[in-house]
Amino acid sequence: MNDNRAIPVIEMRAVTVGAMADPGFAVLEGVDWLVAPGEFWVVAGQQHSGKSEFLMMTGGLMPPAGGDYRFFGNPTGIFDESRLADRLRIGFIFETAQLFHYLTIAENVTLPLRYHRNLAEAEAAGAVADLLELTGLKPIADAAPANLARSWLKRAGLARALTMRPEVLLLDNPLAGLDAPMTLVATTDDLRPWRHGGRKFALLKDKQFVRLGSWAEMTASGEPLVKEMLAAPAAATEERGRPAD
Repeated sequence: MNDNRAIPVIEMRAVTVGAMADPGFAVLEGVDWLVAPGEFWVVAGQQHSGKSEFLMMTGGLMPPAGGDYRFFGNPTGIFDESRLADRLRIGFIFETAQLFHYLTIAENVTLPLRYHRNLAEAEAAGAVADLLELTGLKPIADAAPANLARSWLKRAGLARALTMRPEVLLLDNPLAGLDAPMTLVATTDDLRPWRHGGRKFALLKDKQFVRLGSWAEMTASGEPLVKEMLAAPAAATEERGRPAD
């Protein structure tokens, strides 16, 4: 048996998450969270509840403002170059895809292999051929991102994140679920698409991280915000007059 299975993928104790625009302002406080290998978590929250900051910190793109965060048992702040091996264990899918518009879809998808594995263009293209086929991107592989709909950009962002075969996949407010043999953490402001599968749920509310458990446990909790996100489209809960997550 692999002893690594006993080590939590993500372990947070009394973690504080700061705002991206103002790290001194806490968007979440006292986060206690344990993620075991292979689990699929959906972290729900309304607009501006701190979902993006929470994922950015979980992905090592910004440090925790307080508390203890361990990734595979190792204390974690920001993944700098000295911890490249750990950083590459995480795949991150941004809500806006974050593609390079001067590169084609295929070039965007192969970029991690060329940058981190020093593969030649032809070798990298061959390595992702099956992935492009699987994600339906092969017919538009030579297209520029600026010419494509947002749904295709998100799909390309997914393919790019999977090229390095990450052990943990973080999805910032995706449109649909993703089942894969890896640990997954996704944020959402609409719970309805996440009904199926063995997923666990949590809620960001009033600067707190609230663990809700399975779908059945969540729906039986009586939490008013859960009922709201199950009954209404995400746009109906959006707060006005503030920038997006």
